[in-house]
Amino acid sequence: MKVIIIGGGEVGFHVAKALSEEDYDITVIDIDPFKCRRASENLDVIVVEGNGASPNTLTEAHVGEADYVLCLTRVDEVNLIASQQAHKLGANKIIARLRNQQYTANDSIIRPEKFGVDVVIHPEKAACEEIIRLVKHPYAVQAMDFEAGRLKMLGIHINGDSRRIIDKKLDEISLKNSHFKFGVIAVLRGQETIVPWSDFIFRDGDIGYFIIKTEDIENLLGALGKKATETHRVMIIGGSKIGRSLANDLPSEDVSVRLVENNRPKAGQISHSIDDTMTIYGDGTDIEFLKSENIQDVDSFISVTENEKTNLIAGLLAKHLGAKQSIIHISTTEYIPTIQEIGVGAVISKNLSTVNSILKELHTDVTEIPVVTFDEIDVDVIEFQPEPNSPVTQRPLKELNFPKDSIVGIINHHGKIRIAHGTSILTEDDTALVFAKPKAINKLKKLFSA
Repeated sequence: MKVIIIGGGEVGFHVAKALSEEDYDITVIDIDPFKCRRASENLDVIVVEGNGASPNTLTEAHVGEADYVLCLTRVDEVNLIASQQAHKLGANKIIARLRNQQYTANDSIIRPEKFGVDVVIHPEKAACEEIIRLVKHPYAVQAMDFEAGRLKMLGIHINGDSRRIIDKKLDEISLKNSHFKFGVIAVLRGQETIVPWSDFIFRDGDIGYFIIKTEDIENLLGALGKKATETHRVMIIGGSKIGRSLANDLPSEDVSVRLVENNRPKAGQISHSIDDTMTIYGDGTDIEFLKSENIQDVDSFISVTENEKTNLIAGLLAKHLGAKQSIIHISTTEYIPTIQEIGVGAVISKNLSTVNSILKELHTDVTEIPVVTFDEIDVDVIEFQPEPNSPVTQRPLKELNFPKDSIVGIINHHGKIRIAHGTSILTEDDTALVFAKPKAINKLKKLFSA
């Protein structure tokens, strides 16, 4: 499959990284020599330095032969023009990142489809969806839906509350909690990602990434010594696009929301445009201000200003002063593992949310590419369908020579979902979600092929 990525920034780089590890034919186009050099030195891709909206540059990159063109620069207008040119030159399918959601409004004069765009990805919208999932699961540092919400992946800190599982083997924990099924697809220990098997032993300070049926979440939390708490009081720091979207989407009968903005005129504008949220002029990094707003009573503290340093400081202060959950937005995805290790709380990135949205779109047409990529853990999620008579259909999973850096998490048999275990045997009618480090993927393909 030939994929051309226009824009080698944070989003373009991470999409290229995920796809290039799967041996796809990737070309990255960017006008910035530094971004081109970064992609060339770190990724197995073709790099073209030039204007991605220029017909000459696109012709040089053979855009007419592309199965997908991903227009991922930071400028909406460049992405639209690049999409238009790629469409005219014969590209099969075009995905564009657009920050301005007015382009897709019903009354918009400029419609993306007129520029040949097949799919639009809104970064802020993707980030908001991720934050809302975390607000619904305040005990987690990461929350993700699989199989239309029937299964959850929850990243949960293993600490003093979790003494029931600390220093215990995974198979021992599973046996003790045999009244429900769960899987552990990865463990973050410091900055090392471990794909755990049955003999894995949890340590204090680990972050476990659990796969669980939605109806069994309370059972899992009980096994981990955690409480299934709910969110009723939310404080948002920053009247950014993400902050304003959250202020519109989060309030309900059970959830009250306060939005804090440190620019007085902007705070006034927001207060007149959003009805169900209290807008306050103030500084989210001011300790006395936070105390005056009873930060200790806040269930979810969300820092989403345009400045990631401000977000980090505000999140640290809120956590220290007693907020139940702290969620911070970081633009630079390389910072995420370190921040997770510090233990500030949940960390999200609209760039990484955008990457996952793009990969999901690609997955609707093509199998065996990453469904999801993570930045805090070195694991991708890949969907496989076993070929008839392939090794995975012949013996239980535990008897196969599976790569140590991979694990089958979920099995879907004609819509019936089950969590995989060592005794599971796959059929050609199944699809399996496999959690694996990139280096294990080629070996996995052989196990699923005849």
